[in-house]
Amino acid sequence: MNDFLDQLETCVPALRRYARALTRNADLADDLVQDCLERAISRRGLFRPTGAVRAWLFTILLNLHRNALRASHRRGETVDIDMVPELSTPAAQPGHIALAELARAIDTLPPEQKEALLLVTLEGIPYAEAAGIIGIPLGTLMSRLGRARAALRTLTGHPAEPHLRTVK
Repeated sequence: MNDFLDQLETCVPALRRYARALTRNADLADDLVQDCLERAISRRGLFRPTGAVRAWLFTILLNLHRNALRASHRRGETVDIDMVPELSTPAAQPGHIALAELARAIDTLPPEQKEALLLVTLEGIPYAEAAGIIGIPLGTLMSRLGRARAALRTLTGHPAEPHLRTVK
């Protein structure tokens, strides 16, 4: 049991990073990771040691996130109201603006493209393992990644290909 818990503990930073990227809310992400770990521990008997614990945990986390999205769509949208006004300050560097633009563009992606993109690019998970986590064929994962990357290039104003011209 201790070995299993040690394996879970080593995966927590990656789970938190992925959950934050999916939810874009630190509190929701922490709740999602906590629910994931609780489910993994309570259903430890379902884990088959033929695969990686990391992939199993990411699958649990992704399923919990999808369930939460479905539930929130049924309940309707809630809006947080902050009573403390935020002070507006310009970004310290142009890079911050580009990162914020990219984050907004990622948020507009369809959920299946966003899930695939974040697993591969943020977590560095190999394509075959990411396809297994999501539960889709490898070709479908590659297609989703291609569409997500093309959409991000369009949304951020970067053309898909450089415009070349013939010079005599």
